Amino acid sequence: MTRRSHAGRYLRRLPALIDVRRTSRLPAVRVRTFELRLIGLALAACWVVAAAIVLIAYRPGGPIDVAVGMAALLPALIAVAGVRWPPLARGSRAFAAMVSLAAGSLLVLVPSIADVTSQLGARGAQTLLPSVEAAYPWVLGLVGTCLFTGFGLARRRLGEAAMRQRRLVRGIALAVVLTAGAGLVFTAVAMGNELALRDRVASSSRFGPTDIDRDPPTCDGPMGIGPSARLNVELEGTLDGRSMGTIELGGDRNRADIRWLAYVATSRELGLRGVAEIGADAWIRDPYSAWRRSTPADIGDVDLDLTAFRVALSPAARAAAGTQGVGVIEGARSRQCRILVDGPTFRAAFPQVVWLVGDADLARWRGHLDYWVFLDGQIGRIAGSVNGDAADIQPRALQATIQVDLTATDRGASLPITAPAP
Repeated sequence: MTRRSHAGRYLRRLPALIDVRRTSRLPAVRVRTFELRLIGLALAACWVVAAAIVLIAYRPGGPIDVAVGMAALLPALIAVAGVRWPPLARGSRAFAAMVSLAAGSLLVLVPSIADVTSQLGARGAQTLLPSVEAAYPWVLGLVGTCLFTGFGLARRRLGEAAMRQRRLVRGIALAVVLTAGAGLVFTAVAMGNELALRDRVASSSRFGPTDIDRDPPTCDGPMGIGPSARLNVELEGTLDGRSMGTIELGGDRNRADIRWLAYVATSRELGLRGVAEIGADAWIRDPYSAWRRSTPADIGDVDLDLTAFRVALSPAARAAAGTQGVGVIEGARSRQCRILVDGPTFRAAFPQVVWLVGDADLARWRGHLDYWVFLDGQIGRIAGSVNGDAADIQPRALQATIQVDLTATDRGASLPITAPAP
């Protein structure tokens, strides 16, 4: 009788004990819900910003360019659904997984938004996703957002008491449907607008005139460099198939005045380097240090496109140039030409190669340079590579290759060069 009375008393108190446990869990559940909704709101904000940029700035004049911006809002709506029904998980590991999923989506979305902003601000290509390399961060962000929302919708439909495996399968299925739907709608609308613009002449281009009725100068004809230009240079090296690093350089030039900053990430050094030259004044920046005063004689030949044109593309060098055809770069008509170069010429044309190969002897190196001359008779792009014996770069190495890509855009525009702050 005593055992039965104790058992009966426990059974009568069981509902109250369950209510106490549920009540004790409420604060933690509310905190987790708030945290998930907060990070879901950040996801939605990123997608709204991306859609606003496309809707406001991406207006090339296509018949459905507004629809492209509206289609870009679909991921934002999916993210808002995740805010309304967050993927609240029972265990600490599952909760951490949901937070990591949303945080990972943010990590790929924020740089992608910055890239699109710079592309549109620079009057770049009309195509928003011109390559697989540019598209995959957006796809990853969309997949992460749809998974975040899909798990929340699965919990809403099945209830928190449903088996975890069942909710997982349902959430993944919903994410696949949402990803495919939003991705296909946006791709179809964007490609439809691009196809409608295929035969339309661009009104302007940062590379030069867009008249399609004229032919650019011949490869050995008169040509020059713009009085001013916005410059970008990319240098990349490989050693026996392994990367030696990259150099990404950007700056402005106005006649003889120039200022640029280079991010150097090579096997020899890492950091920011910079040069500024205004009249008789000069400044230099070394890795892990601020700008300091220098002299034009100390900074050497730093004129980028002027240096490459003077050293590698002289009239004598262009006399044997071969044409690669006439094409269009971002709406501007140009002729692509090619010349052969050796290692010393390449080094003199692009002195920044020293951050990749040091003082290695390039006398036996060989390669080529392609240059694009536009309708204004000016060179707007130089790209090419050289390769050769790598023993002077690294002991027992066989072969190394250096690639370069220089663009000079907005030639002739007003680009004031200011002195760097100390």
